[in-house]
Amino acid sequence: MNPVAKFLVVTGLVLVVVGLLWQVGGRFFPLGRLPGDIAIEKENVRFYFPIVSSLVISLVLSLLLTVLGRFWR
Repeated sequence: MNPVAKFLVVTGLVLVVVGLLWQVGGRFFPLGRLPGDIAIEKENVRFYFPIVSSLVISLVLSLLLTVLGRFWR
């Protein structure tokens, strides 16, 4: 199989799995409302920066891509 096609298929499957986990797991793991996420609410302004959620997503994706990269070779 062409390497580009293989990459697209794997990427699509990963996105589907992540989407399903996000939909189902959102009830149990409140991604976006973790301690450390910055939320400032004033009268007419609402500022939200999910820094800890971003770090968690980055860590999970890094681990997943590392495992897939080693498996792919």
